[in-house]
Amino acid sequence: MVEPGSWAHSDRFVPRAFVRPFLRFAQVEASSGLVLVAAAASALLWANFAFDSYQSFFGTRFLLEMGPLHIDETLQQVINDGLMALFFFVVGLEIKRELVAGELADPRKAMLPAVGALGGMIVPALIYLLIAGTGGEAGRGWGIPMATDIAFAVGVMSLLGRRAPDGAKLFLLTLAIADDIGAIAVIALFYTDTFNAAWLGVALVGLLAVWGASRVGIRSMSFYLPAALVVWLATLESGVHATLAGVALGLLTPARPHYPLEVVHKAGRDLISRLESEDDDVIERERADYQLLALSEVARESVAPLARIEHRLGLWASYFVVPLFALANAGIHFGDTSIWSAVLRPVGLGVGLGLVVGKLVGITLFTTAAVRIGWGRLPSGMNGRHLLGVSILAGIGFTVALFIVGLAFVDPELIAEAKVGIFAASIVAGVGGYLVLRSSRPSS
Repeated sequence: MVEPGSWAHSDRFVPRAFVRPFLRFAQVEASSGLVLVAAAASALLWANFAFDSYQSFFGTRFLLEMGPLHIDETLQQVINDGLMALFFFVVGLEIKRELVAGELADPRKAMLPAVGALGGMIVPALIYLLIAGTGGEAGRGWGIPMATDIAFAVGVMSLLGRRAPDGAKLFLLTLAIADDIGAIAVIALFYTDTFNAAWLGVALVGLLAVWGASRVGIRSMSFYLPAALVVWLATLESGVHATLAGVALGLLTPARPHYPLEVVHKAGRDLISRLESEDDDVIERERADYQLLALSEVARESVAPLARIEHRLGLWASYFVVPLFALANAGIHFGDTSIWSAVLRPVGLGVGLGLVVGKLVGITLFTTAAVRIGWGRLPSGMNGRHLLGVSILAGIGFTVALFIVGLAFVDPELIAEAKVGIFAASIVAGVGGYLVLRSSRPSS
C-alpha cells in the first residue's frame, strides 16, 4: 500500500512510471498467477530455442568456503536452496497467522478443509504409486502430486467474481494452507537424503536463540538477521532441506504486537497536545525530534512483527522469488520427445492423474465423509457443486510440486516427465475448475 507523502507517492519518474503501476497491478488477485505463467512460458521458450544458453546460465557455479562451511552450488541450486527459503519463510508467516488469528485458529472451522487437504494428499500419492510403481528412482516422486499452488488456484477463482461464494474461496484458501503444512512435513520427513547431526544441532540452537530472544523482548533486526542466516546455513549443511529453516523461522515470528493500540493512541495524543501547547519558537527542535522518534517506535511496535514482515516480504516472495524459481526450474527441453509421449509415460501420467483425479476424488470423498460423520459442514453459500469445482482447482500444482521434483529426481528424463505432468494437469485443473464453478449459480 502506498502511503501519502512517501517516496512511492511522489511525482518522481521512478515511482510514477514503475512503482505505483506495479502496486496497482499487485492488488489484482490473479496478478501473481499471471506473473508465474509468464515466467514459466519464458523458461519453456528459452529452454527449447536456446537450451545451451539456459543450461549454462542456471548451471553457473558458486563456491563458498569458510572454515568447516563448504557451499558449492549452481545458480539454480542457489535459487532453490537460498531464495526459496524466503518464500517458505513467508509461507511460515501465513501459517502462523492462520493458526493464531485466522481460520485455522478455530478447530471447528479448520477441521473440514484440513480433512479435505488430507484426502487431497493421500489419494494423489496412491494414484502416482499405482501408475509409476514403488521401485527405483521413479518411486520417489509420490510427493509431487500432493501440492496445490495457492497463487494459481486463488487467481483462477478470483476470475469468477460473485459466481464463487466467499465460503468457497475461504474453503480453498484454508485447504491450500493445510496442504502446505502437509507438503512441508513430507519434504522434511521423506526428502532428506543425507544427515549431519552436528550441523542440525547448530540450527536447533539458533532457533532456540531466536525463540528466547523474542520471549525476553529483543526487537532489533540486527540480532535476528544474523541468527536467521546461521540457522539457514546450518540447516543447509545438515542435509535437511534449507527451505525448512525459513518455515521454522516464520512459525517463531511473534504474531502479537509489543504495545496495544491504546498505548500508541495515548502517546500520540500526549505528544500532539504538548507540541500544540507551546510556542514554536520555544520548542527545541532536538526535543521535538526525540519525541517524534519515540512515537514512531511505539507506533512501529504496535504492529505485530509477523504482520510487519509479511507486509514487507510478501510482494518480494510473490513477484520476484517465485517467478525466478519458475524461470530456473520450468525449462523443459523436449528435443525429439513430444509433450504427448512425455505425459503418457509412467511418471508424467502418475503426476498428471494424481493432481487432476487424485485431488478431485480425495478432497471430495474425505470432505463429504467428514460432513456426514458430523465433523463439520460446508461454509455458508457453498454447495456440492462448489466443492467439486474447488477440488478440481486444487489440482493446480506448480511451485511446491516443481520444488519436490528437484528433490525427488536426478534423472533428466524423469524430471522432464514430471514437469510435463505438472503443466498438463495444472491447465486441465484450472480450466475444469473454472468451468464447473462458472456453471454454478452466483452467490446472493
